Amino acid sequence: MRRPPIPGLVLADSWLEPYTREILARLRLYDSRVEALRKKHGSVMEAARGYARMGFNRDRKTREWVYREWAPGARGLFLIGDFNGWDREANPMTADDAGNWEIRLPADTLRHGMRVKVHVVGADGKGRDRIPAWIRYTEQNPETYDYCGLIWEPATPYRWKNTRWTPARIKTPLIYEAHVGMAGEEQRIHTYAEFAEHVLPRIARLGYNAVQLMAIQEHPYYGSFGYHVSSFFAPCNRFGTPEDLKKLIDTAHGLGLAVLLDVVHSHAVKNTAEGLNDFDGSGGQYFHAGERDSRHPDWDSCLFDYGKPEVQEFLLSNLRWWLEEYRFDGLRFDGVTSMLYLHHGHEPFTDLGCYYNDRVNVDAVTYLQLATTLAQMIRPGAIVVAEDMSGMPGMCRPVDEGGLGFTHRLAMGLPDYWIKLIKEKKDEEWSMGDMWHTLTNRRYGEPNITYAESHDQALVGDKTIAFRLMDAEMYTHMACGMESLIIERGMALHKMIRLITLAAGGEGWLNFMGNEFGHPEWIDFPREGNGNSYLYCRRQWSLVDNEQLRYRFLHAFDAAMLRLAKEYDLLNSPPARPLNMDEKNRAMAFERAGLLFVFHWGGENALPGYLLPAPEQGAWRVTLDSDATEFGGLGRQNPEVNHETRDDGTIALYLLPRTAMVLSRK
Repeated sequence: MRRPPIPGLVLADSWLEPYTREILARLRLYDSRVEALRKKHGSVMEAARGYARMGFNRDRKTREWVYREWAPGARGLFLIGDFNGWDREANPMTADDAGNWEIRLPADTLRHGMRVKVHVVGADGKGRDRIPAWIRYTEQNPETYDYCGLIWEPATPYRWKNTRWTPARIKTPLIYEAHVGMAGEEQRIHTYAEFAEHVLPRIARLGYNAVQLMAIQEHPYYGSFGYHVSSFFAPCNRFGTPEDLKKLIDTAHGLGLAVLLDVVHSHAVKNTAEGLNDFDGSGGQYFHAGERDSRHPDWDSCLFDYGKPEVQEFLLSNLRWWLEEYRFDGLRFDGVTSMLYLHHGHEPFTDLGCYYNDRVNVDAVTYLQLATTLAQMIRPGAIVVAEDMSGMPGMCRPVDEGGLGFTHRLAMGLPDYWIKLIKEKKDEEWSMGDMWHTLTNRRYGEPNITYAESHDQALVGDKTIAFRLMDAEMYTHMACGMESLIIERGMALHKMIRLITLAAGGEGWLNFMGNEFGHPEWIDFPREGNGNSYLYCRRQWSLVDNEQLRYRFLHAFDAAMLRLAKEYDLLNSPPARPLNMDEKNRAMAFERAGLLFVFHWGGENALPGYLLPAPEQGAWRVTLDSDATEFGGLGRQNPEVNHETRDDGTIALYLLPRTAMVLSRK
């Protein structure tokens, strides 16, 4: 394929002109990989169908079981399991020149639910019982904690109901980030079925149009939050069966919710008993070999070798499996910064040259370009989000322009900014200009998912915005009618922070479950240090359901915020335009989607007759007021009053302490 001499990325941003050669080199590498996949498999789509060739499948003609495994360095592979009494010599496999091992078994040898492993005699001469790399479901012994692969071939496959659903329905993603296991109130692990029945309706009623599921790919340690994956094709067995997960996704589609998979291709668990590490005994295979490259410096996990064709095909097939077999509507790629740079984000990004030097992992760039392209082939309109804090140009631009092809990137600096601001400065020290710069300083033309906090801020060792603002007072003074200056301040700022982040910060929105109503406390997974307790590994929905508690007010404000965003197509509108930044009075105003947003961060005095520029002449009416009684405020603004612009183009408003208003011409 002939590429134009100047890539679209450079045409769109002249500052990238000095790096034209590097961008073109990346496109050539991508093109060469696509061509290699076509020569080998016929197409990229077919290359990403490795699960139909590898692992356990039936021969279409004979109905024989065919099991294949890629282990190029191994000296021998033997299939073991319930079917042969776990005899490590009874069923040897044979290898081809590429290191693909195979065994065929009569059609009735393996049955649904049978436990299996593969005994691998590695390049180092050691024999190990391993979980098959392409296994589609696993089981953990509750007494020994030993994992086994399971043959999964139910007599009645799941029948989808909402077959006409498409992610293309979602114009602007409003994402509810969730963890199935901790989504219930009881002190235990909760299930896919419970999530579908009890949590999905809550998400839909709030106004979200997408749910992002964490910890779906199988992981041996619950406390890893799903980020140390062992079996990439298997849904987490703690939450239920593959059919239960399919029903959850089908139910979500019926409620108008897209479902995103939090996919972890940035690293893998180092466990050899459960995972892929040193599968063939060569010290590398799926991952980089050698001490320097083989381990992530922060996560103590294995780093994929994205340059190996077999690894690329394994990961691409993994994406196709989840998108087709389970009908996920999109992907949130974890740890993209770690993937893209050999320093894994440990070096500062001081200038554009940092994105085009020899510290960039160009193999990872190519893999991500292939991945985003594949996702759109399989699920047109798929939402594909990058968790990237580096700000690499082109992250959310088409691959043909020299970009990486993501539809959105996470605005990771915003939650860090809010936590730092709350932690280090008093309200009266908050700078309007600094706040505005942080909220709006991004690469326009590359959509951002904005958020005030995610699961990262809810984990033990950190605190959510609500808990930082109100802390211990939440245990004693959240009852309606109970006076507390701490609670009143905290609730007011909680609403304001979320509203301004949504309105000015990006082109999509994300919230972690429970944060919409200021869920108290942190998330602490059961571990030895807390006596294996589930006390803090759950969501207390009873708090928001209790009419006597103030959590319901924050919940109501979140729903109103989303209604506003959808009614005015807010996040699909041009960027917010500043109108007023008043450091002295700590007041600010901006326009977006024809709406006038006004914030008064001062906590002491009201500002009567406050003049600010109006976006246009005419009468304005309050559409959303953080001080309204339904949001736990005092209801001091009359929503029926028209605010007329003056001849000089200004509008006079009564700004109450720590309140936000949204005015419209409707």
